[in-house]
Amino acid sequence: MDKKLPVLLLISVFVVATCGLIYELIAGTLASYLLGDSVTQFSTIIGLYLFSMGIGSWISKYFDKNILFWFIQIEILVGIVGGTSSSILYLVFESAASFRIILYSLVGMTGILVGLEIPLLMRILQDRFEFKDLVAKVFTFDYIGALLASIVFPLLLIPYLGLIKTSYLFGMLNVGIALLVCVTFQKEINRALYLKTASLACLMALLAGFILSDRITSYSESLGYSDTIIYTKSTPYQRIVLTKKAKMLRLYLNGNLQFSSDDEYRYHEALVHPGLAAIPNVKHVLVMGGGDGLAVREILKYPSVESVTLVDLDSGMTALFKSNPMLLDLNKKSLLSPKVNVINADAFSWVRKAEKRYDFIVVDFPDPSNYAVGKLYTNSFYKQIKELLSDNGIVVVQSTSPFVAPKSFWCVNQTLTSVGFYTTPYHNYVPSFGDWGYIMAQLKPFYRKPARFPDGMKFISTAGLDQMLFFPKDMGKVETEVNKLNNQVLVKYFEEEWGSVSYQ
Repeated sequence: MDKKLPVLLLISVFVVATCGLIYELIAGTLASYLLGDSVTQFSTIIGLYLFSMGIGSWISKYFDKNILFWFIQIEILVGIVGGTSSSILYLVFESAASFRIILYSLVGMTGILVGLEIPLLMRILQDRFEFKDLVAKVFTFDYIGALLASIVFPLLLIPYLGLIKTSYLFGMLNVGIALLVCVTFQKEINRALYLKTASLACLMALLAGFILSDRITSYSESLGYSDTIIYTKSTPYQRIVLTKKAKMLRLYLNGNLQFSSDDEYRYHEALVHPGLAAIPNVKHVLVMGGGDGLAVREILKYPSVESVTLVDLDSGMTALFKSNPMLLDLNKKSLLSPKVNVINADAFSWVRKAEKRYDFIVVDFPDPSNYAVGKLYTNSFYKQIKELLSDNGIVVVQSTSPFVAPKSFWCVNQTLTSVGFYTTPYHNYVPSFGDWGYIMAQLKPFYRKPARFPDGMKFISTAGLDQMLFFPKDMGKVETEVNKLNNQVLVKYFEEEWGSVSYQ
C-alpha cells in the first residue's frame, strides 16, 4: 500500500476520537435539556457509550477480509447516525412514548460503530509499525482528539452553532474522511465506486441538514410549545426559548417555564417586597440569579437603594434582557440602570471571593432539579451568604412549591436554620406555577412586618402579607435532612415530589 496510508489513517484516528466524543457530549447535553438532571443523564450516556464501544471492539474480531473497505463503510455509518441523532431526538421527543429507548439506542449504535473503528485501524496499520509504536501512535491521536472535542464543544460549538448544526458538521467530517481515504486508495479497495457514491450521497444529505438545521430546530421546538416562538438561543449553560401569544411573553430555560408576563409580577413582588420593605434605609442589594432583571425592577422602586449587584452565570441571559425591546419594557430597563452592576459568574465561586456586605440579598436560582443547581441550596453556600449579610439585613430564597414539594420547601428552611439563620417562610399563588414558596432569613430572631409597601404594587399588600405568612395543614412543616454538598438530599426530594405530578 501507499506510504500515505499510515499518515492518513492516523489522522482518521484523530477524527474518529473527536467526532465520537462530540456525539457523546451532544447526546448528554440534549438529554439534560429535555429530561433534566444533567448528572444522571451524562453518567448514563457516558457509561452506555463506553460499554457500546466495548461491544464494537469485540465484534471487530469477526471482520477478517477487506478491512479497509469495512472501515470506510463504518465511518460513513458513524457520520450518518451521529450527524442526524440530535435532529431525530428533537423531533421525536414530544411524540415518542419511549424517548429514552430511542436516545439510548442511538447512543449505543454510535458507540458500537466507533468501537469497531479503532481495532480495524490498528489491524490495517499493524504491518507499518512495531506493536509498541502502533499502540502509542493510535492512542496518542485518540486522546488528543478527545481533548480537542472537550474544549471546543462548550466554548465554540454550543454557543455559535448549537446542537443540531454541530452534529451535522461532525457527521460531514466523518463522511469526509471516509471519502478522502476512499479516493486516495481507490485502486486498493474493493467496490470503491460504491463507497465513493455512498460517501457523496451521505455528505450531500448531511450538508442539507446543516443548512436546514435552524428550520429543523424551529419546527421541533414548535412541537413542544403551544405559543409562537420568537427567540431561541443555546448558551454554554442552557437553551433559552421565548414565546409570545397576543401580549403574553413566556420564558423557558431547558424547556422549563421561568415566567409568564401575565403573572410574573405576583412572583417578583412576593420575592422582593416582604423582605426589602422591612429594612429601613436599605442601600446595597445583592441579587443571585434573576438574570431577567425582574427582581431588580422591584428593588429599584426603593429610592434609598444606592447599588444593586446582580450575579448570574449566563451572559446570554443577561444580554437578552438588556437588549430585547419587549423584555426591556417588561423589566423597565432595570439592568441598564447606573445603579446596577451585572456580573456573569458562577455564584458558588463568586461568594467565596466577595467581601462587600449587603443589606438585602435575593437568591433567585432555578429549582434544584439537578446537582449543579442543588449546590446553590446547600449549607456550604448559605454559610458564605451569611458572611455577606449586614447585621440588620435579610436574605430571601425562592424555595419551590410548599404544596407540591413540601419536603423540598422545608429542606431549604432546615438548611438555612442549620447555619444560624432565623427564618420566616411564606408563600403565595402564582397562576402559572400554583402555590409558590419563599423563605426569608435573618441574623436576628424577629421579623418585623413592613407597615407599608411602595406605591404601584399590583399584588402585594400588608393585609395580603398576613395570608402569605400562614401555612394551612396540607403545607405544614415537615422534618427533613439538611442539604449538604456531600448528600444533595434536596435534589432527591425535588425529583421524588415533582416527578410524581403531571404538571411540572
